[in-house]
Amino acid sequence: MLPQSVRIFVCTTPQDMRRSFDTLAVITKHELGIDPQSGSLIAFTNKRANRIKILWWDQNGYCVLYKRLHGALFQPPKSDGAEQKIKINGSELTKLLRGVDRPRRVSRRQRIA
Repeated sequence: MLPQSVRIFVCTTPQDMRRSFDTLAVITKHELGIDPQSGSLIAFTNKRANRIKILWWDQNGYCVLYKRLHGALFQPPKSDGAEQKIKINGSELTKLLRGVDRPRRVSRRQRIA
């Protein structure tokens, strides 16, 4: 459980999951306007919404939590389009990390019938 004093943000722009600690820190500072060493958790998802990285500063270095879902998708909170970050709380982070079931694909044969 995270202390309530920890601020949690979700970046609304999908990111390339090959990005490293330092690149995510630069995005956090310059695009989101958050000091990456403030102790805040910053979540980044990819375009397909099946991977997430969470960056935070832990006293003397960056930490990254990286999760890949199978058969499910991350459902980040919706923004109005202008916001590059959304602040969430710990329970919303838990819900985000659980993901939602991926919609089943309908085969071509099923669509024709």
